[in-house]
Amino acid sequence: MAAPQKGRRQTGAPGKPGRTLILFLIAMIALVGGMFGAGELTPRLGIDLAGGTTITLKAKSSPGQANAVNETNMNTAVGIIERRVNGLGVQEAEVQTQGSDNIIVNIPKGTNSQQAREQVGTTAQLYFRQVLTLGPGDPAQQQQPPPDATPSAGSSESPSPSPSKSDKPESADPPAAGAPSASETTQGRALTADLKADATPTPSGSGKPDSSKSPAPSEPATPPADPATEKLQADFVALDCTNEKARGALGDNAKPSQPTLACGENDGVWEKYILGPAEVGGKDVDDANATINQQTGQWIVQMDFTGGGSKKFQAITSKLSQQQAPQNQFAIVLDGEVVSAPSVRQTLSANAEISGNFTQESAQDLGNILSYGALPLTFREETVTTVTAALGGEQLHAGLIAGAIGLALVIIYLVLYYRGLALIAIISLLASAVMTYAIMTLLGPGIGFALNLPAVCGAIVAIGITADSFIVYFERIRDEIREGRTLKPAVERAWPRARRTILVSDFVSFLAAAVLFTVTVGKVQGFAFTLGLTTVLDVVVVFFFTKPIMTLVARTKFFSGGGSWSGLDPKRLGAKPPLRRSPRRLSAPTDPKEA
Repeated sequence: MAAPQKGRRQTGAPGKPGRTLILFLIAMIALVGGMFGAGELTPRLGIDLAGGTTITLKAKSSPGQANAVNETNMNTAVGIIERRVNGLGVQEAEVQTQGSDNIIVNIPKGTNSQQAREQVGTTAQLYFRQVLTLGPGDPAQQQQPPPDATPSAGSSESPSPSPSKSDKPESADPPAAGAPSASETTQGRALTADLKADATPTPSGSGKPDSSKSPAPSEPATPPADPATEKLQADFVALDCTNEKARGALGDNAKPSQPTLACGENDGVWEKYILGPAEVGGKDVDDANATINQQTGQWIVQMDFTGGGSKKFQAITSKLSQQQAPQNQFAIVLDGEVVSAPSVRQTLSANAEISGNFTQESAQDLGNILSYGALPLTFREETVTTVTAALGGEQLHAGLIAGAIGLALVIIYLVLYYRGLALIAIISLLASAVMTYAIMTLLGPGIGFALNLPAVCGAIVAIGITADSFIVYFERIRDEIREGRTLKPAVERAWPRARRTILVSDFVSFLAAAVLFTVTVGKVQGFAFTLGLTTVLDVVVVFFFTKPIMTLVARTKFFSGGGSWSGLDPKRLGAKPPLRRSPRRLSAPTDPKEA
């Protein structure tokens, strides 16, 4: 008779349950400790629980682009909006298409959420245009220019909408009436700004305008007088930049290749411009970042141009550096609004910076928009729906009540049917709940996970999945006891069969959660993610907590004795008489070699 092999544990052997249990407890303590160490004691809540804003954007084609609203452009716009919002650190901001021409943006309440709302629909069409004419934005503060007046780069009598303080004509040297000096150049967010460069000026540029190289009369800064120019002048006179509706309509029909009107704000005072054709576009900007000027301590926005953009930028600044104010100003136009109109004093290329009275938020806003590019479409806000924190709290309260009711029903069922075994199930459920809570809390700052109402539903469903695993194991143990075995061998012999059933059941649940997460969008993914997470934790808890606990309690008198309240009473289970091994009969060997 062959001797049993040493070092190989028999099937169903108890192993070392104490060591396994200690490792599980260490992992659980580490998760809880990480939660406290990260300073995150509660999971982040989604927009439907914490409150927030839902914005519906409707796409519309730009002039000359009748078929621009298509699937490709819509998906591109979704990606750009997502990068803008994520660049601000907003968590669980959902951006998705609805129908063929709508985009839904969900912004949860919290840090930077208002800032993100201001950026989601910003088209970010960026152009660098020459300033041709400048005047006060309020028509009440200006005088109408002569009907035949047109701005000219070489003319020293640029029309001024502002009343002159003197009856003498302006000379060619001082700035035109109404035009700001270099230190008074304005920005759309009430900022003063100068355009600077890291690149070395071209050798021909001295950094100052050369009065000997005044522009020839044959090179006007604006198109010759024609009906379109006269209409532009008339629209300029009538433009009221203090009217928000009038400002919003400026960029709708503006074409990069044609002069246009624009408005800009300076310390709360609106100014209006006639701008020349676009010389440099937003696509020529390679990168833009908000940073602090080490010399002045002020926030600035640094821009890096592409190779082609650098050449364009050098050409236009070379031309502008020879002009008189205001035609030496370079308007940076974003979505039809002048955000900066710096004066150019020398030829620039490669890199540039916008400096002025930026706050950190306004500098990051501009840098974020320039970095992530322009939207391929123009969007209009259709609806803006705000969910208050009070309403979100009510929904969370209702979800918690539903979860508590479901948990109470499971516990009542376990106590009535399994009696003492229900204690093991409840402890296992608590261990699963602690790990689920800690992981969800840590996933907030980790991957931006936020708990929404469908995710709460997924956690409630997981209660039943976890309880089902306990029931499978308990029933296998009872089956072994019905066969006449005592508790200790019954626990170990029941585990291999219960383990297979639990793994198959949890695999099906996890597969369903993975498919649901893949094919759905929005809040339904929260349900799928939570369901998949809790399914994985169910396997961990049953294998590394419930099984070792069951092995240990099988050694106690209360359970091994089969009391009526243990849930393992052989009489109540209808157990067969104890299995007895029949004595082995030793027969004489028939083969001489076996003797």
